[in-house]
Amino acid sequence: MLLPKKVKHRRWHKPRRMNKGVATRINTIAFGSYAIVSQTHSWVSSRQIEAARRVITRYIRRSGKMWIRIFPDRPVTRKGSEMPMGKGKGAPDHYVATVKPGTILFELEGITEEKAREALILSGHKLPVQVKFIKKV
Repeated sequence: MLLPKKVKHRRWHKPRRMNKGVATRINTIAFGSYAIVSQTHSWVSSRQIEAARRVITRYIRRSGKMWIRIFPDRPVTRKGSEMPMGKGKGAPDHYVATVKPGTILFELEGITEEKAREALILSGHKLPVQVKFIKKV
């Protein structure tokens, strides 16, 4: 699974308003010919990214190349079960990537369009965002 090697701050503030705006970066196809783009806001965890990656690699079977365009760098904390109120913020539990509408999630190159479409749509079922298949113009 993806997670940062080193972080400047162990715990982050929760955003006041998460569902705001569209992607201004990672919003164009840079490496491959085919990609999936998010259509909704969400936090995508490192486990979900790994599950989608596995679906793609099993489907394309060593033909073609894949790029993961998002990286989970935001820590999400969790307090222990049956903890009383107070006693501070919990320990980091997992990492997520913040995804806005228009963010490119995965890119593919070197396979046919039909295979790429099927692989990317199948991987989209593993993600908490609605996705759309796009190709480079």
